Amino acid sequence: MLWINTIGTGVVGVWLTGSLFDWRALPVILWLTLPFNLLIYGVNDIYDQDTDALNARKGSIEGARIEPREVRFIAWSVAAVNAPFLLYFAIALPMLAVAAILLYIGVFVFYSAPPLRFKARPFLDSLSNAAYALPLVIVPAALDEPPLWAAVLGLMAWSVAKHAFDAVQDIVEDGDAGITTTAVRLGPAGVAIWSGVWWIISTVLFAMVNLPVAGVNALIAGILVVSLLRDPTPETGHRLYRLSVAFPYIAGSAAGVQLTLAIATGVYP
Repeated sequence: MLWINTIGTGVVGVWLTGSLFDWRALPVILWLTLPFNLLIYGVNDIYDQDTDALNARKGSIEGARIEPREVRFIAWSVAAVNAPFLLYFAIALPMLAVAAILLYIGVFVFYSAPPLRFKARPFLDSLSNAAYALPLVIVPAALDEPPLWAAVLGLMAWSVAKHAFDAVQDIVEDGDAGITTTAVRLGPAGVAIWSGVWWIISTVLFAMVNLPVAGVNALIAGILVVSLLRDPTPETGHRLYRLSVAFPYIAGSAAGVQLTLAIATGVYP
């Protein structure tokens, strides 16, 4: 369900180079499906066993809950499906693309893993999620094209906002486990302001790239922030989570409609 955060961003990275699709991007796009998502969530599940055991959302469609006996298999699976891609990237891709890939991996490994464990550091947990925008650097660099930096920085700001907002629903469980996230530190109302500021920044940056997408971004972000401010509780955060998950799909649809029109009018061959 959350693969859109990786593969969707990679495909948008292709579009931003001015192409509907470029087959040279296919290895990166494939890596952004199962391999990289297994890395993100596999490592997270390994190091979050204690907190996941206390979280009623885990063990359902909203997140996995693993057992200690599964750790070795998950770790080996992460290595097995990622290693061939990383070897190919090191040989075939330009230096900027490789550096961005290594940064992408490093941030998400150490989001969950010690000694850095950004997840348990207020503000760093939220800021580290800016790395979700790195496919907008990786894909153009792999195609020898310059990244569109307004889009990159806009998605970074958007990701910082969304991470903190989604963590509101877990304030009680994280607090009980001794994990001080941005949401635990600020509380629901504080997160609404924190995320609102970052979403405003993202809207301004997106407007430099595409006004309709910026408008959709502002509308949905406004609904989320105002709703949480009206009833600033973890329960409200959980109720709003479905709209938050749908957020990138809706914004992506706004871009997709424009892409379809561009194809129909001959902008893309």
